[in-house]
Amino acid sequence: MEKIPEQPSGGCRAKIDYPCVWQYKVIGMEREAVFAAISEHLGDAPYSLSDSRMSSGGKYISMNLEMTVYSDYHRLRYYQVLGDHPDIKVVL
Repeated sequence: MEKIPEQPSGGCRAKIDYPCVWQYKVIGMEREAVFAAISEHLGDAPYSLSDSRMSSGGKYISMNLEMTVYSDYHRLRYYQVLGDHPDIKVVL
């Protein structure tokens, strides 16, 4: 895995004590495709995935992904890898 660059000095950065439980909001078009994308990238890592909302037109579904992250690198890497997956439209 490539290294994710550090934030430039002088920026406002929250202090996060690792390991900690982190929650991502994952948005896609099909529940099964989002679930498959998450399980593909997280493998056997323990996580919790629950339905959140569906868009008013029914085109998008959002899900809550909760898992333990062990460093800034892992937290940001999960965000990047999931966001790059074609079945996932947005990760928050």
